[in-house]
Amino acid sequence: MKDVIVVMPVYNEEACINEVIDGWKEALNKLPVTYSLLVLNDGSRDNTAGKLAQYHNDPAVTVINKQNSGHGPTILTGYRLAAQSSHWVFQVDSDNEMRAQYFQKLWQERNGCAAVFGIRSAREQALPRRIVSFISRMAVDLCYGRGVKDVNCPFRLMRADILKQLLERIPPDTFAPNVAIAGLFVLKGRPVKNIAVPHSNRQTGEVSIKKWKLFKAAVTSFAQTIRIRFNA
Repeated sequence: MKDVIVVMPVYNEEACINEVIDGWKEALNKLPVTYSLLVLNDGSRDNTAGKLAQYHNDPAVTVINKQNSGHGPTILTGYRLAAQSSHWVFQVDSDNEMRAQYFQKLWQERNGCAAVFGIRSAREQALPRRIVSFISRMAVDLCYGRGVKDVNCPFRLMRADILKQLLERIPPDTFAPNVAIAGLFVLKGRPVKNIAVPHSNRQTGEVSIKKWKLFKAAVTSFAQTIRIRFNA
């Protein structure tokens, strides 16, 4: 069993994925932990798969090239795999908006916790995304309870045994499972901490969900989050 497995969904990140993975390896190698990076390439249309091929013989990195299913289902695939062979599961996106050097902050706070959630500090968001973030948090606060301050933050450390139980409540096609998972930690009375982590805007690639698609995604996420709550 590894101490921690880092779940990293990837889509069209050829410009930065090697830098991101190498940065995580460097940061984790400085800590007294056994780890693995589980990188899930969600059907990228650029040369991401080619960039990931260089880790074929790297024992610290497991790459799964899969058909495109979306960010949420890809995360869930990673969670279910990681929870089988680690004590802790950590999730981070591959856009380098939240850097590996800050993992240590969450790792040091894990004792006595079921999960440690990052809070994106200094985050710059356009108005539509601020509205979506507000709605997500209100949905969790009202339906699950207060406790997680940034419910969809892609920088979270979770105890594998507890996460495994919560995943039984999450349908595999859930659009934004991190929102509901954050809520379930609170609803089930699991102790959590919130740690501020610096956030920087992406320097490569582009946001995949824009304009009206963002609001459509928000409605889908809201409905699924509520449905999961009342099926819990």
